[in-house]
Amino acid sequence: MTPVSTLQIFLFCILGVNPIFSFSPLDTRYTKKKKNHVSLSATASNKSNNKEHSPYLQDMKNKRAYPQQTPHAGRHFRPSHPHHAPSKLSQRFNRLKRHPQRTKTKRFMEGWYYRLTIPESNVSFAFIFSIEDPFESELSLSCVQVMGPNDEYVVQAEPSHEKFWAFAHSQSFGCVFDYDKDAMIASSKIEKDDVLEVLDPDDFEKYVKAGFQMLPTRLQGKVKGHDGSLGGVLENQGIPRTCDFDVQITPLSGWGDDDQDLEKSRQKSTAGWLASYSVFEPHWQVTLADARATGYATWNGTRYDFENVPFYAEKNWGGSFPSKWYWVQCNSFQGFTSQDGSNRLSLTAGGGIRKVPFGGTEDLGMVCIHYNGVFYEAVPWTGDMEWEVDPWGSWKFSAKCTSGKRLFEVDVVATCEEDGVVLRAPTQDLGMVYFCRDSFFANVELSLYELDWDKDKKEYVRGHAILENVKSIERTGAVEIGGGPYWNPWKGKSKMKSFLKSLVKLPYLFGK
Repeated sequence: MTPVSTLQIFLFCILGVNPIFSFSPLDTRYTKKKKNHVSLSATASNKSNNKEHSPYLQDMKNKRAYPQQTPHAGRHFRPSHPHHAPSKLSQRFNRLKRHPQRTKTKRFMEGWYYRLTIPESNVSFAFIFSIEDPFESELSLSCVQVMGPNDEYVVQAEPSHEKFWAFAHSQSFGCVFDYDKDAMIASSKIEKDDVLEVLDPDDFEKYVKAGFQMLPTRLQGKVKGHDGSLGGVLENQGIPRTCDFDVQITPLSGWGDDDQDLEKSRQKSTAGWLASYSVFEPHWQVTLADARATGYATWNGTRYDFENVPFYAEKNWGGSFPSKWYWVQCNSFQGFTSQDGSNRLSLTAGGGIRKVPFGGTEDLGMVCIHYNGVFYEAVPWTGDMEWEVDPWGSWKFSAKCTSGKRLFEVDVVATCEEDGVVLRAPTQDLGMVYFCRDSFFANVELSLYELDWDKDKKEYVRGHAILENVKSIERTGAVEIGGGPYWNPWKGKSKMKSFLKSLVKLPYLFGK
């Protein structure tokens, strides 16, 4: 057990958070394996390409998979997959843990979002994976959703949670819905009652019929689902659709300044260091603000091959999504999509209404930019942010960072003429239902300026233009609204509670 600090006691007494027993991606207790679990990493030891994949087929406790790996890359939920069966000692400690999965009345979900853009063909794909209530519940669900060309959609899901596995320390997870069991038994890969976990990528391709797997820099999937047009996510709830994909990922920017030295790279939590505790609801982490992807995606029989195209990744976890939110993302700006990543620009902007301790809520927004390895972070605890979001079609943001080593101002305008597609998201009472609208056909424009202190006005004023009126490649930006209601334009300004703002700013005061 880690020593108890004054901060830990404070968080427990004031915020109702128990950082000693609270679950985190650094949890190492779930290591006991049952007989009916199999990982194919060992069986691939004689393969010629195993050296390339073997580092990612195990959960690396004290080593990042790549320099840009962010906090919260690992899982937060407690899998019921046989691999994660706790020992008797762990079960006793679990009784002391303050964790949402201890009661059946408290919902819990964790979801991952990956987006790749093929600028030359004006095509984007989004791969969305989620686990809901990873314990016995009427709303338990393992799900994959894919947005494809022309804002089309496919979903596949099972009302179970036992097949979903995830690593605690790296962004590795997966779920196999169906596979060639006879062939695997005949090849001595598995025994009769084995439950699959992490697979060598070649074995995934060979044996899996339906499912998905994410390794830190390799994303694979075979989705045999439907378009959800009959209302549900389970089988036979829409017109059949398919999507197979295999994507190799080269990380460029995590969430912070770039540094290829593992010892020097210090990536940040998107929501601040308090995201390590059960303070806010839900939690959000951008895991790859910018990357390059190479591979293919086959959409209903049409194959799209791509090489070194823009790639983005984020995740959420908690009870459910916010009651209302907005989001804009783009890393396909004109002149900033070099395949080697030497000249790059990525924008992530979003906000909404989140829950805070003692039953309250707060309206927050942020605009963050990664520009050639430099991170510009305009968040509620370092400055101000204002937004105006229409019910659909227009997103306008203005933000200033007046605290920290980089003082700047940023303006963002995103517009979308397409209708977009309605997506499902985890909700508190109904589980996975239609709850947000997305499109990959937005146009995005941004400007970034330095801030200078005006002694006469005694305020910060706009100075040198770092980037001015930079536009996305035509119709390649991603936009979203969620929750609601959205009857009228939503105008707002970040209003973080002063008490929490002071807490989140602590690392900035000490230069961390």
